[in-house]
Amino acid sequence: MNSLTRVLEHRDFIVISKPSGLNFHSEDGELGVVERARQQFECELWPVHRLDKLTSGLLILATNKAAAAHFQELFSQGLINKYYLALASAKPKKKQGLVKGDMQKGRNGSWLLARSQDNPAITQFFSYSLAPQRRLFLLKPHTGRTHQLRVAMKSVGAPILGDKRYSGEDYLRGCLHAYALDFDWRGEQIQLASAAELFECEGLSEQLTALSEPWQVSFPKLKG
Repeated sequence: MNSLTRVLEHRDFIVISKPSGLNFHSEDGELGVVERARQQFECELWPVHRLDKLTSGLLILATNKAAAAHFQELFSQGLINKYYLALASAKPKKKQGLVKGDMQKGRNGSWLLARSQDNPAITQFFSYSLAPQRRLFLLKPHTGRTHQLRVAMKSVGAPILGDKRYSGEDYLRGCLHAYALDFDWRGEQIQLASAAELFECEGLSEQLTALSEPWQVSFPKLKG
């Protein structure tokens, strides 16, 4: 069992780096990321949000029940800013913008983006050209729907590399990474960014330096 990396240790929570390809929950005899963290760090931990199997990156685990409850309040009020990186081979329909629409269940566990706006998933994005057939995306979700970012990327014509479920090209892994967190924890400002090795390869280092503090990126304010 490969060791998990603890990126931040706080009295009320830890932040770990989840590898791509690892389930969130234990499944078919394989330990999920939460149970692995409990065993590795030898303490009780409470998950307060989740990353799907394809996605790597920063994951918060509370170290006590009171902290877990407070995180749930922060997430429900949209007070935790999360930023993701993604790689795609196609140029999007527009270089930056907003993807907004209701999520509907499709076939075999997939989801679809609907035109209706009853309870929409909302994602903002910026894209950057890296090389021919390579673009980097900075994504900021304002809601937390299942497969939201993966569906949003497909909807703008740039499915994530390695995401076969949503028409992404074959790749070594799914190229979606939970890159940064920004939130107030009881008066203490938490700002953390951590890129996976995949995103530190040649051709990305300069762009990642420019995005080292994604909370400083000027995302347009949402109306309403």
